[in-house]
Formats: sequence, structure tokens, C-alpha cells
Amino acid sequence: MVDIAENERTWLLSGPSSSYALHLTEADELLHLHWGPGIALADAEALAVRPLPGYWPFETPLDGREEYPVEGGPRFVRPALSVRTEERRGTEWTFAGHEVEGDELRLRFRDAGLAITLHYRMRGDVVERWVTLDNEGPARVELLRADAATWTLPDREGWRLSQLHGRWAAESRLTSAPLTHGEKVIGSRRGHTGHQHLPWVALDTDATEERGEVYGCALGWSGSWRIAVAQLPDARVQITGGAGYDESGLLMLEAGESYTSPVFAGLWSDGGFGGASRTWHAYQRAHIIPDADRDRPVLFNSWEATNFDISEDQQSALARRAAAIGVELFVVDDGWFGARTSDRAGLGDWTPNPDRFPNGLKPLADSVHALGMQFGIWVEPEMINPDSDLYRAHPDWVQYQSGRKRTELRNQLVLNLAREDVQEYLWEQLDALLSSAPIDYVKWDFNRCFTDAGWPGEPYPQRLWVDHVRALYGLLDRLRAAHPGVAFESCSGGGGRIDLGVMSRTDQVWTSDNTDPLDRLAIQHGFTQIHPARVMAAWVTDSPNTQLNGRFSSLRFRFVSSMAGVLGVGGDLAEWSEEELAEAGEWVELYKGIRPVVQRGELYRLRPPEGGLSAVQYVLGDDAVVLACLQAQSYGEPVPPLRLRGLDPTASYECRETGEMHRGAILLHHGLRTGLRGDFDAAVFRLRRI
Repeated sequence: MVDIAENERTWLLSGPSSSYALHLTEADELLHLHWGPGIALADAEALAVRPLPGYWPFETPLDGREEYPVEGGPRFVRPALSVRTEERRGTEWTFAGHEVEGDELRLRFRDAGLAITLHYRMRGDVVERWVTLDNEGPARVELLRADAATWTLPDREGWRLSQLHGRWAAESRLTSAPLTHGEKVIGSRRGHTGHQHLPWVALDTDATEERGEVYGCALGWSGSWRIAVAQLPDARVQITGGAGYDESGLLMLEAGESYTSPVFAGLWSDGGFGGASRTWHAYQRAHIIPDADRDRPVLFNSWEATNFDISEDQQSALARRAAAIGVELFVVDDGWFGARTSDRAGLGDWTPNPDRFPNGLKPLADSVHALGMQFGIWVEPEMINPDSDLYRAHPDWVQYQSGRKRTELRNQLVLNLAREDVQEYLWEQLDALLSSAPIDYVKWDFNRCFTDAGWPGEPYPQRLWVDHVRALYGLLDRLRAAHPGVAFESCSGGGGRIDLGVMSRTDQVWTSDNTDPLDRLAIQHGFTQIHPARVMAAWVTDSPNTQLNGRFSSLRFRFVSSMAGVLGVGGDLAEWSEEELAEAGEWVELYKGIRPVVQRGELYRLRPPEGGLSAVQYVLGDDAVVLACLQAQSYGEPVPPLRLRGLDPTASYECRETGEMHRGAILLHHGLRTGLRGDFDAAVFRLRRI
């Protein structure tokens, strides 16, 4: 809801429990008023008439109070907007009016021929913000920086910053530290979201998992990005974020051209980190994730079973084993196309290998469907091998710098997706592929960063950083419209492209290439700070984990760890014993029973994976599910009590534990007790209100 003061210079956006207010002065200075607990319009108007602080040497009263600081004039904070023309640099805007359409507020400003529109939309308690820039003048305008938003936090001491950091196979690890004076900058200059940071931050002063105020911000952009958190001299904190890593140049707007930034979303919660997470999850299920009310199927992926050595007969045999344990989606990974017998060739040639699939993919897809499963494939459309028919025909289609040594990572180069001819080629190839066989699912991978981001002959080559991502979005949108029955998964060597932008165009994401169940507990703990279980793909693979660390783990532990999100199986089923296959079938059947609660329920992190017992709980209506993992017991200590959350304290719940009861016990609710068996064990608990 948007409320507007009578003078039409104070605006208030309100959600179920929070409000956001801003005010325009007579000097056309746009000031931030309030972000936090719900207030009335009269409260916002009272805040608007409070005077700014007086002059202080070498400071300005605008710093830390402007809603969207621009470069130019008496401002010394990080600008959200930095533009350059042939005559000048910076912005000196005037207010051009406001409008409300539905639940969206637009504030319009002008600086010569540049029109600037600030967008606001409240969805639940999440505020979406973005900016549109239109060049309506005759001269071109260079956007050095055009961030989506600047968020201003209230004056408080002792702010603490939480973020998700990592690397390949160790993504989404949560860390928190006191925020000191100056700036903390995170981001990616790699051309994609990156394994190193997820574009999310949270700030608090004394919050716990379930109590206290938390401010969170998340950016919806799948290319290079930057979020800067600044502790200003007067104890205020501002968070600025958007596309692009630095100010070297974002886009050149010719006359009549425009740029729309990604969304930078923010929320306030007084329910601690858990409450903030549940608000993020509900927002994404309602407004971001396609078909979020449809539960994702249990999948089998062939990669770890076969690597590049695949054939139609071999995949058919795996499919029969997968169907026997209850798998619902069978996915052929890398190696089905072109001359792809290793990672050295074939990328770019998206037609089935005639030796491996002499009649195309349709016979295999038909046999998979006959087994009662859906059929999926792996692609990596943005990449190309030098050893490919596509590269031999169009070597100029890759990103490269004239006169510089070419960089190959994983024996591949990056296609310049900003080129319209490349976009059209990929559309034609992928559309034909999805039309050639009954394909239900596409795993879309991206296995290397930008390194030689050049575009010889292009007057403004820097634009490929933005236009690559816009073209990716356009291609996914076009494919989804033409093939509405096909689901897509975002993958980038694991969790290298996970953000609200790509999530709005895909049905799930590959969380990490690390499938070790113990490591996954920490990765999934961090992931769920911002994203819901409904999109978090997790596989059960072989033991020992030969892909990464050689660790042994029980099939039970592997399944319970993976059931925390969208369950998949990635082990070599041809090598599993009949006993293992039978046990796997039981776990898959159990998961299908609890899947609606896990994928659509409210999530409570009961204990973090920091040693000993870790547990996560899901609640949907009268049903609850608890997944508990016991990493170790020291000196024979009993398993510590575990109190559930999100249940009706006046009601009784029936609990049924799927495993045996041995040493150690868990206090569930109203004294119900059941057990875990010992070191590196796991269990699933199902509760229903009675």
C-alpha cells in the first residue's frame, strides 16, 4: 500500500508489519525518513518536518540522509548514480512528478536530457527498488554507475554485518562480524554472480535466530555486481548496490535509449534471522520463483555415474534403475552432443552425437517417459570450445581482446552473448533441440568466468558486461514462452550463479558441486538465510566421496542431508547393491511424503551445523518435519534437547520417527522423545497435529 501526504512530497509504503517512508524537500532533495516497524502517514509527516543537523566543518547534512545519493554537489558518500557527458560529469536533478500504478510508486526527476525514475514496490514486508534512466536529449550519456538503490539504516551503535562467502565447492558459508567505520565492499568482477559471495547482506545489533531486528538486502543480478556497506561518521549506515563492479563504465546511452537496473530488495524483520529468512522465502515463492506452488520432482543425474563416457544403451540401463527406486526425472548430463568425449571439444554444437545417439535424443526420452519419469538434459550455451564446429565457423563470436593472449579455462571460451547474431544462433539451436524430443528439463551450466571481456570493433565494448546478462535473461524468457512445459535449473560449477535475477527465470538452482553430506549442512545453512528449500537442489552421491574428499558416510546420512531441499540422486546406481537400492527406494518414498512440507513450508533452523547436533524444521499447516543430523558425540554425551518452533503451544502433535531408537534422545514437543543412533547419524521426524 502507498500513502501520499496532502502536499504530495511525503510517501509511505506499508506492508503487514513494516513501513518505508521518504520525503522531498522544497529544494528537491529526496530524504530517507523511516524503514522499520509499521507507522502511519501522520508519523511520516512528523518525521519530514524535523530539521536536518546543522553545519559541521568538512561534513554536509545531506550525507547519510539522502534516499538516492547522486554524484555532484555537497555530497561525500558513495553515489548511487554517476553519469558523464561530453560537457560535464555528475547530476543536478529537479523533481518532475510522481505517480502510483497499482502497488508501484514512481518518483521522476530530470537533469537536462536525462530522465531518472526511482521505482518502489512493497511485496509483503519486502521493498523492491530499482531505477530507470532514459536519455531523452540529443547527446549521449555515459553511465559510469547506476545502482538500483541506496538503503539507509537508523542511527545505532554496534551494527553487525552478516554475509555469505565461499569458493567453488564451499559456497554460501555464513559469517558475521562487527561493522567498523568505513566501507565493506563485496561483489563479483567475474561476469556472473560468483561462488565467492551471494549478493545478500544482513545487519543487526543484537538479534538471535528468532528474536531481534534484522535488516536484509538482496540484489537480483546474474552478472558482475557490487554491494557496499558504509558505516558513516555519524553512526548511520548506508548500503548501496547494483550491477557492475566499478565505475569504469556501465553503458553508453545514445539518444532515445534507456537502462533499467536490476531490483535491489530489502526487508526489515523483528523476528531475528529466522524471521527474516522466512519473509525472504515467502516473497520468493510468491513473486520470484516460477510455478513455486508446484513441488519439484526427485531427479537422477548421470554425471557422477558416467562422466563423458555415455551411450544410449548405458543411459537406458541407468534410467531403469533410477525408476525402480522411485526417481521422477532422469537427466543426461554432459557428453551427449557434438564431439563431446571430454571437456576439450564440442561446446557450441548442440546436436546429439551421432555415434552415441544415432537417432537423436527422442528414443531415449521416449523410453524414460515409458518408465514413468520425465526426461532432462545438460547444456552450457554461453560457452564454446575452440575445438568445435561453431568456433571454426565463427571465431569472432567469442569475447577477446585484440593483440592479447587468449585465456582458456576448462578448455573453453566465453561466447559474446551481447551480439545479436550469437543470441539468434543460440535461440535457433536450443529451440530446435527442445522441439526435437520430449524434453522436460534443462540444466543450464556456466563453467568459467569472464577473462578477456573484449569486443573488437564495438564503439563501447564495456557494454558486454551488462548486455550479456540481459541477453541471457531474454533467451531464457523466450525459451520458457515457447516451451512452457520445460523446467530450467541454474548451475555455474555449482553455486556460481544464484541470485534473485536468475531465480525468476529458473525452477531450481544447483547449490554446490560439493555433495558431501557433512559439508552440505553448512552450505545449506547459509543458503537458506536468503533462499527457500523449494529451489535448493541436493544430491545423494556415492561413498566414499571420490569427487572431493574421500569421506565415507552412510546412505542414511546422505539422504537426510539431501532431503533438506529438492532431492536428487547422482551416484552410480549400476554399482549400488540390491540392499542399497532397496534402502534408497524407501528414502525416496519417504521424501515424497514430506516433500510438500519441505518445499513449501516455513523453515526454522533449530541448530546450526557447528558440531554435534544440527537440525532444521519445516511447518506447513498442521504438519511439521524435522531433519536432524548428529555429526559427533564427544565422551558419550547424550544428544542435547531440541525444541521445535512454529507449532501451536496449546496443541498436541503425533510424532513418527522413521529410523530405530538407540542411544541419545531428542526432545521434540510436549515431552515426545525419539532417537539418533550415534556419530554421523541422521533421522527424519514427522509430526501432525492431533
